[in-house]
Amino acid sequence: MPELPEVETVRRGLIPAMEGRRILAARAARADLRFPFPERFADRLAGTRVERIDRRAKYLLARLGSGETLLMHLGMSGRFSIAAADLERQPGDFVYAPAADPKHDHVVFEMEGGARVTYNDPRRFGFMSLFETEAEADQRFLKDLGPEPDSNAFSGPHLDAALKGRKTAIKAGLLDQHVVAGLGNIYVCEALWRARISPRRSCASIPGVRAERLAAAVRAVIAEAIEAGGSTLRDYAGVDGAMGYFQHRFDVYGREGEPCRRDGCGGTVRRLVQSARSSFYCPACQR
Repeated sequence: MPELPEVETVRRGLIPAMEGRRILAARAARADLRFPFPERFADRLAGTRVERIDRRAKYLLARLGSGETLLMHLGMSGRFSIAAADLERQPGDFVYAPAADPKHDHVVFEMEGGARVTYNDPRRFGFMSLFETEAEADQRFLKDLGPEPDSNAFSGPHLDAALKGRKTAIKAGLLDQHVVAGLGNIYVCEALWRARISPRRSCASIPGVRAERLAAAVRAVIAEAIEAGGSTLRDYAGVDGAMGYFQHRFDVYGREGEPCRRDGCGGTVRRLVQSARSSFYCPACQR
C-alpha cells in the first residue's frame, strides 16, 4: 500500500494539472470502488474549481470552490495519470513503470486547460468521498489521526505522552495512526533501524532519550523518501508513471540475511512477523 511519501509525491504531481483549474467534467466508470461513490458524484464535481490539493496522512484532499472537499485514497494499487500537451513531465526522473491497463480506469477528470486526470485501480481498494469542508473535523477517516511526522506537533515529547505505559511493541505503536499519521510498515522499519531500537521493544520503554532519537529518525526517513519520490515495490507509481526510488536506499527493509549496513556493526538483518507484517531489523545494533 502506498505510504505517506508516495501519497505526497502524487499530490505534488497532481498540482500542475488540477490546482487552480475547474473540473469541466467528471466520469465514474462504475458505481463503486472500495465504497460506493457519493450521491451525484460527477454532477457535484462538474464546474467547480480545485482551489488547493492537500494531504492528510495517506489521504489526498482536493479543496473545491463549491465548499466541498474531494477525499481520495489510493488503496493498494490506485494511481493517477495525466494526459496533457503542456504537462509532458511531472516530478520524478526515475525508471518508468509499465503503463496502467485502461480497463481499470475508473474515474476521469477533464480539467480546464486540457488536462485529463485518470484514476486507475486494478484491485479497487481505493475510494473517493465528498464532504463539506467545514465538517472535516467530523469525518471518520480524518478525525482521530495523530500528528503528521513532519509537523511541529510530532516530537520526542509527543511520543513520550502517546507511548507512555503501553505494553505493545513499538512497531505496532508507530503503525497506530492515532500516534502518528501516515506511517506504514516500510518507513517504520527504516526509522527503527536508524534509531537503533528493536521492533520488539515495548512502547512503554521508549519515552525519554529513545523517543527523541526515534522522532528524529522518523522525520529524516520521511523527508528523504519524499525527496526520492517514494518507494516502488509492486504497484505504486507517480502520476507520470515514474516509479519511486527510495527502495534503493533501504537500510534494512527487505534485506533479510544481508550484513547490517551500519558501519562497524557486523550484525545480520533478520525478519520477524509482527501482526501479520514483516519486520526487518538488526539484532546486533537495534536494542
